Amino acid sequence: MNFLAVDFGAGSGRAIVGSIEKDCLNLEEIHRFPNRQIKLGNSLVWDFPALFEELKTSIKLALQKYKKIESIAVDTWGVDFGLLDSKGSLIGMPVCYRDNRTNNIPELVFEKISPQKLYSLSGTQQMEINTIFQLYSMCLNDSPYLKIAESLLFMPDLFNYFLCGKKSNEYTIASTSGLLNCNSKKWDDDIFSGLQLPKHLMQNVNRPGEIIGQLSPEICKEINCNPINIVSVGSHDTASAVSIVNSTKKNRAFISSGTWSILGISCKNPITSDLAFSNNFTNEGGIWDDIRFQRNITGLWLLQSVCKEWGINDFSSLVNDAKKSNKFQAIFDVDNPIFANPQSMSNTITEYCNKTKQKQPGTKGEFVRTILESLAVKYGVILKKLENTVGYNVDEIQVIGGGSQNDLLCQLTADICKVPVLAGPVEATAIGNIMTQALSQNQISKDEFFNNNNLPFESKIYYPENEFKWENLNENIELW
Repeated sequence: MNFLAVDFGAGSGRAIVGSIEKDCLNLEEIHRFPNRQIKLGNSLVWDFPALFEELKTSIKLALQKYKKIESIAVDTWGVDFGLLDSKGSLIGMPVCYRDNRTNNIPELVFEKISPQKLYSLSGTQQMEINTIFQLYSMCLNDSPYLKIAESLLFMPDLFNYFLCGKKSNEYTIASTSGLLNCNSKKWDDDIFSGLQLPKHLMQNVNRPGEIIGQLSPEICKEINCNPINIVSVGSHDTASAVSIVNSTKKNRAFISSGTWSILGISCKNPITSDLAFSNNFTNEGGIWDDIRFQRNITGLWLLQSVCKEWGINDFSSLVNDAKKSNKFQAIFDVDNPIFANPQSMSNTITEYCNKTKQKQPGTKGEFVRTILESLAVKYGVILKKLENTVGYNVDEIQVIGGGSQNDLLCQLTADICKVPVLAGPVEATAIGNIMTQALSQNQISKDEFFNNNNLPFESKIYYPENEFKWENLNENIELW
């Protein structure tokens, strides 16, 4: 059986066909395409029609190469959504989480529901980008879209709807919203009623591994194919990626490294203690109905931003320059709001260094080294908070996603976190997506998935090499 995984990231997308032969998973990338946010009037939006066209192109290319595709599954980034009217038409373009409509909205929400109460219900890290704050801002601004909306679909749900005509909210993506009760795994009545949010927009919550429907007759006719199953997977990309981290090792943490860095562990039940709240950890759903207890950290977005300013698409050469640059000239908190979406990332870093009386980076290599060292130090800070919250020490970290290719970042992470780092696979999200599809078609068992002994990658191991007290590099680090 051949399975098509289409993975939409905030910066790019890719389509990968996977098949399992003799208990070994084979992968082939058949399409890669850019994704970007567009300024439309006063809003920062996603070009959904263009992305959907790329999805159809992915299906066409897969069918050209393979005689039959057994199923298709989509995963995307979290929190963002689209609205449908009573006829199933998309109302406007989905707004990007980096749009400024949620500026200062959390404070207004907390006037209605205390942050502690909200955390006890949703278990969600409180970030301005969360769906709950996006939706509340629309209510406060009396959005005309809400007046005609009948359904709210998160980004992967939206793609699935236009593929097969079925509406649902998948569990792992719903768990990023701040609207789902982390214990019951259902939409929380207290949150919706307390904020007077339109609960009627929400759909039934389905689980990874379910067949949602089949490719619509219209699309089958357009691309000249037979009906194909549309499968619900861990449609939040991190959920699919983390599903392949062998969590039978209790003391293994993960870092899903891409535009965002997500550091955490897998556990059976949500953790909503006072310490978890004060350390701003989030509880998001896993594909096994488990919990990813984790912290969202600004990731390679910082590096992507400076490379965009410099007109550089491939930053591998810059990493080599960074290796030759002086160590720890400056450190900054990557989650400081000033780095969220500045007009110039390099200028903002320079201004921050000047303000904090640190040596500002001069060359491109120095900028890259400062970014990567700041990221690694942030990992160290959050790892220490994670260990304090769960009550045990982490023995090793597995880095998955694009950042696992960055050997300088991986080595810095091992040095600063003082544990071995296993790097890989790069396409963890697509692998988790495809394995879930195979599970839905009964081609593999849950045990075979969970043990994943035959996945097509070998982890490179980075051992701690340099001993230093990074905690003293910047007097404000403990405030992070």
